[in-house]
Amino acid sequence: MLTSKADLPSIPSKRYFTISEVSELTGVKPHVLRYWEQEFSQLRQVKRRGNRRYYQHHEVLLVRRIRGLLYDDGFTIHGARQRLGSDGEILRPITAQEVRAELESILAWLDAGIDK
Repeated sequence: MLTSKADLPSIPSKRYFTISEVSELTGVKPHVLRYWEQEFSQLRQVKRRGNRRYYQHHEVLLVRRIRGLLYDDGFTIHGARQRLGSDGEILRPITAQEVRAELESILAWLDAGIDK
């Protein structure tokens, strides 16, 4: 099984991919992909001919993102689900300035509560 993002092959330009092709392109076993379909609402494969799963290019990219969050970044499934936006895109990271501003507002709120 593939161990890092650098080991992943490039995604061919075609419309649909079978679950075994997605498994090879992402380094994720098919049974794990089926489980992730239940856990991540953004992952919606198409079922055709004999109830076979087919994934589109953007879903292969999403599986790679999920794989990165879980295997490379150490997120739990719950944490990865939260990290993904409703459209499947990873939310932008919070900047240090935003964290500082939030902490300063909390500090001001606490100071106001202590003075009462």
